[in-house]
Amino acid sequence: MEIVSGALPSLLPKLAELLAGEYNMQKEVKGGIIFLQAELESMQCALEKISKTPADKLDDQDKIWTRNVREMSYDIEDTIDTYMVQCKGRKPPEQHSFKEAIDRVLKWFRQPKIRRKIAKEIREIKSRVEEVAQRRDRYKISSDVAERTTIDPRLFAQYENVTELVGIDEARDDLINNIMIEENEDTFKQGKILSIVGFGGLGKTTLANAVYKKIRAQFECCAFVSVSQTPDLKKLYKGLLYDLGKSINAEQLDERRLIEVLREFLGDKRYFVVVDDIWDISVWKMIRCALPDNDVGYTIITTTRISDVAEQVGGAYKIKPLSLNYSRKLLYIRIYGNENKDNNENIEKCPVDELAEISDKILKKCAGVPLAIITMASLLACKPRNKMEWYEVYNSVGAGLENNLDVKNMRKILSFSYYELSSHLRTCLLYLSMFPEDSIIDKDRLIWMWIGEGFIQFDKPGKSLFDLGESYFNELINRSMIQPVKSLNGNQIYACRIHDMVLDLICSLSSEENFVTLLNDMDRTSPSNKIRRLALQSCKKSDVMDHAIMQYARNYIRSIF
Repeated sequence: MEIVSGALPSLLPKLAELLAGEYNMQKEVKGGIIFLQAELESMQCALEKISKTPADKLDDQDKIWTRNVREMSYDIEDTIDTYMVQCKGRKPPEQHSFKEAIDRVLKWFRQPKIRRKIAKEIREIKSRVEEVAQRRDRYKISSDVAERTTIDPRLFAQYENVTELVGIDEARDDLINNIMIEENEDTFKQGKILSIVGFGGLGKTTLANAVYKKIRAQFECCAFVSVSQTPDLKKLYKGLLYDLGKSINAEQLDERRLIEVLREFLGDKRYFVVVDDIWDISVWKMIRCALPDNDVGYTIITTTRISDVAEQVGGAYKIKPLSLNYSRKLLYIRIYGNENKDNNENIEKCPVDELAEISDKILKKCAGVPLAIITMASLLACKPRNKMEWYEVYNSVGAGLENNLDVKNMRKILSFSYYELSSHLRTCLLYLSMFPEDSIIDKDRLIWMWIGEGFIQFDKPGKSLFDLGESYFNELINRSMIQPVKSLNGNQIYACRIHDMVLDLICSLSSEENFVTLLNDMDRTSPSNKIRRLALQSCKKSDVMDHAIMQYARNYIRSIF
């Protein structure tokens, strides 16, 4: 679950400006603002910690509290903005007309009224902040309750039946060729390190496992270990020793001693190790300490979703999406496989002509990502073979209506990358839910929109907001959350697009957190009474747009797209 920080990132600097600015506030108001600053800063820190917890592991009380804090921050910012606008421009101009003089006098008479009003509102806000904080403490439940055990869905990739995988042989052999280059003794003895990098769900673990099974017999010892986002290095070193076949009582050994045992054991052996799912280069460096260079040769394969990590680990092997033919074959085998056992090798055409068109639409949404294809196939296999049912599945996945285990697993796998982002990057990524499917999103326009929304705050002197926004954009590409669109000569990234499955994920999160409300021909809207950002998508008639704006005008809309 993404805990959007609401207006806190932009609200806190505004509170500081009120204290530093010449707003002639009463002593009581200043004291209230100082209180709000301290309390909201603490709340922001709490939100940062909670935001790292996925939805299925987050306590319901925390969800309620964070929603209250987020909505409260928007309301406070609305109040502060109104006050600041009313107080702006009180300094007299050097030259003024009679009308300007009258306006200035009237504004001067209004100031006491404005100050009394803000004083009252600050008192109300202070009471509301205190109530939100106290409510959480009142209903706080003991953390001794047993936590639900969850299984990492990526684990299944290690035990996938190879006969059911489509297109894996070509990728596997290509990767092996990249490792071995030539099958002669001298080359084979050289140490090889290669990192498979790509979008979540492309099959990095599956490919690494296929290579592992294919060539492991050519090595004296081998191991396959997973790192994850929160690695336990001591446990990982023990797993390496176990897979490599080193018998030792490792329970009493610390990390340093385990590294020494591994280095000593592997020093004279030709070994093959797969290190799956690396998120942090510092973690890789610790693992690398236990995997020594030697004179007899070794091969190390890693997998990661982060391009910079892959480059620093070793040679980056960018895994490619499935071709359209392979995508069709995978989809139809998963749906019709048991009905067409004798024809599985050539099943590249939809067995039901009526479903060919919607099948192509589904495959376009999946964009060659095996996880997405398998997930959609699992949904379709349970549905009647008619066009209306399949269109219903096609339209419902993005709306979060399908309560299917495969859909949950797919979103969980994609969300691993999402929750690894820092909070400001998550906010910028969620904002992309404003754009319809298949949009080519201009980089400069997007960055200025982020700036306009207040998502980008100064963090280093001498660096402009646009430069900082560009670094956010590049980091989202680096982490495979958005896909770059390059100019015709291929030298410059001028735009981005977002994979439909990632778009489905962030639309679901955005709706849940009332971050963006979507209004389109399907009328997908947020249930919240207060609309903060409204995106009008695919509205064919202008009167639909006019009706939408009039309907939501009473809400606190910050932007309409």
